[in-house]
Amino acid sequence: MNIRHLLTEKAEAAMLAAGIPAGANASVAPSKKAGFGDYQINGAMAAAKQLKTNPRELAARIVEHLDLTGIATKVEVAGPGFINIDLNPTWLSDQVTHLLQDSRLALTKVAEPLNVVIDYSAPNLAKEMHVGHIRSTIIGDALARLLEFQGHKVIRQNHVGDWGTQFGMLIAELEEHLASNESANIALKDLEKFYQQSKQHFDQDENFAQKARDYVVKLQGGDARILELWQEFKSISLAHGEENYRKLNVTLTPNDVMGESAYNNDLPILVADLVNKGIAVEDQGAKVVFLDEMKDKEGNPSVVIIQKQGGGFLYATTDLAAMRHRVTKLGANRIMYFIDARQSLHMQQVFTLGRKAGYAGDGVSLEHHAFGTMMGSDGKPFKTRSGGTVKLAELLDEAVERATKVVAEKNTELSSAEVQDIGRKVGIGAVKYADLSKTRTNDYVFNWDAMLAFEGNTGPYLQYAYTRIQSIFRKAGGLPTGAVIALEAEQEKALALRLLQLAEAFDQMSAEALPHVLCNYLYELASLYMSFYEACPMLKDGIDEKVKNSRLMLSQATAKTLALGLDMLGIEVSEKM
Repeated sequence: MNIRHLLTEKAEAAMLAAGIPAGANASVAPSKKAGFGDYQINGAMAAAKQLKTNPRELAARIVEHLDLTGIATKVEVAGPGFINIDLNPTWLSDQVTHLLQDSRLALTKVAEPLNVVIDYSAPNLAKEMHVGHIRSTIIGDALARLLEFQGHKVIRQNHVGDWGTQFGMLIAELEEHLASNESANIALKDLEKFYQQSKQHFDQDENFAQKARDYVVKLQGGDARILELWQEFKSISLAHGEENYRKLNVTLTPNDVMGESAYNNDLPILVADLVNKGIAVEDQGAKVVFLDEMKDKEGNPSVVIIQKQGGGFLYATTDLAAMRHRVTKLGANRIMYFIDARQSLHMQQVFTLGRKAGYAGDGVSLEHHAFGTMMGSDGKPFKTRSGGTVKLAELLDEAVERATKVVAEKNTELSSAEVQDIGRKVGIGAVKYADLSKTRTNDYVFNWDAMLAFEGNTGPYLQYAYTRIQSIFRKAGGLPTGAVIALEAEQEKALALRLLQLAEAFDQMSAEALPHVLCNYLYELASLYMSFYEACPMLKDGIDEKVKNSRLMLSQATAKTLALGLDMLGIEVSEKM
């Protein structure tokens, strides 16, 4: 059920009947102020301007033709031509009942599913995943979950950095460790340390440095032994990443890995194609594209190097090959890139060049969903106290440890196993929600106390709201069957209306790739539930059985909605807390 869609259909039919040309926007939106109905149709003013007529009179004509029988109790024209709609409480209660009877909460799948390729996470396998990877990983995963739920075919692509000159150095270092009978697993137990060792070795030992450079050439040339060592390094590095994905409750799997190396064979073919099309030219020994479509203020074209003077390829070349693969082989209609804002120019160049070369036609949506940086309390990118990079695994472990301590203090009746399980869910949920609830494009400050608080717009608050409803059901001795929902109190109607607006939050989040929209919806829903709980008792002695059961049904609808919404964010709930 999507109320906005339903009212839009009704409003558009009425506008046509009122003599407004087809295609006019009905501009249906939830009312922002009390006393102005539940929804408003705001399209009369724009239509009146187009038709050069009085907007109030046009709005009145729309109302004459607006058929909301059974749906609304009052429809009236207000101000310069707004149409306010008060929804019928009986109709709302019927929709909530329908929601409860459906495993998908009455949310239908899209009529025309798209093939959506989502490029997210993409760590560099030469180093351990750090805190800088969290935003791409969890924002991309939330969109993958939601779009899949909506019925789209989602193809996850973990475009890991598994190629380049540094791998010659790393393979040479690994070979020396193996020669001294150290296993690859032990050698690569701490990737950060291993990288630093190999870099130091490279800088201080010219023989080693030359060997590393030779290994790069051999790797690119397909040498069997070097490829074997590279594959071993890659497998162990990916296993480190997998561990983080499991801790984060992220849906990426090894099957979703499509690293830079996957496109190697296509790079010379792609460069030749761009040269043949007259798009790329030779300039000082390099193959270069001059994009007139992206000229600067002085009229100079944007320059994209696709092959270096020595024959090497660049990120732009690999990203173009990936784009072409995603469109031609994967059949993508929509490609979403979750890459931080510092890569905005690069992505704009790749998109412009991809369009120009015909690798992505007008029917393919290319979207760079940039995001800000996680900051420390000092207003600078989040680091360790010593100024080093914060490892993702250590951050997640600390989150679980802190949350477990808080849970144990709040509820002494839980078993040790329950405390550990709830602590894990709360800790990971807190870190994810703190990030996802911020507007994606903004930087935000990392703060343990704020994210682990059980009050305010936090993950623990929403998880607790779900758990609290479960405890009400336990006290009530279970849930009623076949009860009728009756919306009599103001708080009951407000809660029911918000429950039925989940589809609108989902639609906005999936269209604009903004998880904070869903977070805000869930927080408002939980807050409305708390107001309902305080104003509408259901477990007190003397409460009419029908009233009690109606309120329990509203509570169940709230719990189910919270659980589904949090699941789309990759956050787990608990029956106890």
